[in-house]
Amino acid sequence: MNITHKQFGTTKNGEEATIYTMTNSKGMKVSVTDFGANIVSIIVPDRNGNFADVALGYDDIRGYENNKPGFGSLIGRYANRIAGASFELNGKVYKLQKNEGENTLHGGEPGYNRVMYETEIFEEEDMVSVELSRLSPDNEQGFPGNLDITVTYSLTENNELVIEYHAVSDKDTIVNLTNHSYFNLAGHNSGTILNHKVWINASKFTPTDNNLVPTGEIRDVEGTPMDFRTLKRIGENINDNYEPLIQAGGYDHNYVLEINPGEVTKVAELVDEASGRVMEVFTDKPGMQFYTSNMLSPVKYGKDGAEYGLRAGVCFETQHFPNACNIKTFPDSVLRAGQNYNYVTIYKFSTR
Repeated sequence: MNITHKQFGTTKNGEEATIYTMTNSKGMKVSVTDFGANIVSIIVPDRNGNFADVALGYDDIRGYENNKPGFGSLIGRYANRIAGASFELNGKVYKLQKNEGENTLHGGEPGYNRVMYETEIFEEEDMVSVELSRLSPDNEQGFPGNLDITVTYSLTENNELVIEYHAVSDKDTIVNLTNHSYFNLAGHNSGTILNHKVWINASKFTPTDNNLVPTGEIRDVEGTPMDFRTLKRIGENINDNYEPLIQAGGYDHNYVLEINPGEVTKVAELVDEASGRVMEVFTDKPGMQFYTSNMLSPVKYGKDGAEYGLRAGVCFETQHFPNACNIKTFPDSVLRAGQNYNYVTIYKFSTR
């Protein structure tokens, strides 16, 4: 196993970005950059040993400086949506940036995926890692507390991409970090993911209002198009006449994961039968946003000259529930001063 690095370009602010590539003995490669802690590529074999990049993204720093879809992105301070761009904590109301109508989406500016991170490299016999860290200052994006953030990307000999999130604040705050990679197991430039099959270990999901903010209801998937408890083709029900699908233009919903608190559990599986590639998702987070890139406007300058269109990728964003800071019946997303925020998500690749 090894890690190599090279220049990835210069930002508009004159910062020199670096791309780090981790490779295991089986030939799997994962590349990340210190600009935005973005995952740039994930290269894995199909059942015949042919390698392809299964993560949508860009070839250079210019793409990631814009990156409206959030390809490969570390998202924070609070991933997903916060209703009314505000929340109350310890009797004080905090006003956030309204960047999606009246709501806040993915924390606001500066986006965690568009700032520089300090980097350390770790190499072990069966795992190599890139650790990226920065201080999110008090009141950045409107959130309280100086938040020390570390995200560590590791590649194992078992073809696992392990993402470890760590944060600690000097004030009570809310934190919800995730990764926003778009996966296409047929290859990043191969068209839609509608023929991919998905399994999700969840019997409930959180319906939303028309602005895609959870209402507080927790609804059974039984008898609905939201049921992925048996492996099912993404396109099978995506256009059904069902209000949550109509509101979102497809799947863009938080699933209530069936995990034991504190235990890393398998929560999802993505299968491309044509290539034989399989991706399993493991986490100890309570929720996961299943998103079929319904709002992906044509991206004309993707990697290798690719143009990414509607439903070109699928996201599995492990998370606290969206708007949990305003819905007290949801699992708590408050991080108390001095406490540690520690979560893990694993994307494991194989073939069948």
